[in-house]
Amino acid sequence: MRRTRTRALASTIAATALVLSACGSSDDGAGGDEGNDPQATSAGSKLAATWPLTGLPVKGEDSAVQDHPVLVLKMDNTSSSAPQVGLGSADLVVEELVEGGMTRLAAFYYSRVPDDAGPVRSMRASDIGIVSPVDASMVTSGAAPITIKRINGAGIEFFGEGAKGFYRAGGRSAPYNLFARMDETATLTRGGERPADYLTWGDAADLPKGKPATSLAASFGGGHTTSWSFSDGRYTIDNGYAAAGDEFPADSVLVLRVEVGDAGYRDPAGNPVPETKLEGKGEAMLFHDGRVVRGTWSKDGLGAPIELATKQGELKVPAGHTWIELVPREAGNVTFAR
Repeated sequence: MRRTRTRALASTIAATALVLSACGSSDDGAGGDEGNDPQATSAGSKLAATWPLTGLPVKGEDSAVQDHPVLVLKMDNTSSSAPQVGLGSADLVVEELVEGGMTRLAAFYYSRVPDDAGPVRSMRASDIGIVSPVDASMVTSGAAPITIKRINGAGIEFFGEGAKGFYRAGGRSAPYNLFARMDETATLTRGGERPADYLTWGDAADLPKGKPATSLAASFGGGHTTSWSFSDGRYTIDNGYAAAGDEFPADSVLVLRVEVGDAGYRDPAGNPVPETKLEGKGEAMLFHDGRVVRGTWSKDGLGAPIELATKQGELKVPAGHTWIELVPREAGNVTFAR
């Protein structure tokens, strides 16, 4: 059951402070009878041994009380967004198709919440399947009425312009000048338990060998292609818009081939708005450490987790920062090279 939520755009929300100070957790979670439990109680809150969006261990120097929702900021991903701010602090990013063949980013924040992030853009119905598995709260410029109705129906909490933390940045033109002070917006969220892991995390040593792949290109159907290069253990976007030094630190790139339908309305320019169907099943490609492993993905419903598999069994994503590409099954394409 999803918790009942209160909309920041409609009413005042009682602030709950987001604590980002160290909480004295143990790195290995061991100790007495709690040694077999992945969580240990500290300061009245449960701390898991790993972060839900990365699978990385929670260390004393960067631990946080895990009693707040995941925050997902909708970020523009066109040249007009440059420079994008806040991607370097994200735990996980999902890239999705929007109208006109362009893409938009869903930047997930949990282990770190940045001071500033943006440009902030609007939600899509596609986001229901993207954020629901971790019961995330969304930071957005708004949405079309039909989308807001569906977001409300899905029980997703969201904060838009006018809520605490939002501001218009000087030197940029609208609508690419809306930003959020995420540390301030985070105080609007209500408390909650640590969410389930977004992906099934594992050890890189257990990943199937796969094929060499030090570059890849994810095409979303002619309007946009995201190109990646692998070097020094990380994947870097060759044609991205992130501010220098604020790029997303991708350890893995996960490509999911997805069905794309019509959301049922058009944008102000008259373009039909697509809707990514992040449920069902399809082809998956996991890029890690300069190689690619092919498999399949499945998701039993919009709120269900993403499950990955190969012919040999479950496919686990190596713990780290992951960028997910939701590439259209029909119109999109994925290529890679040694």
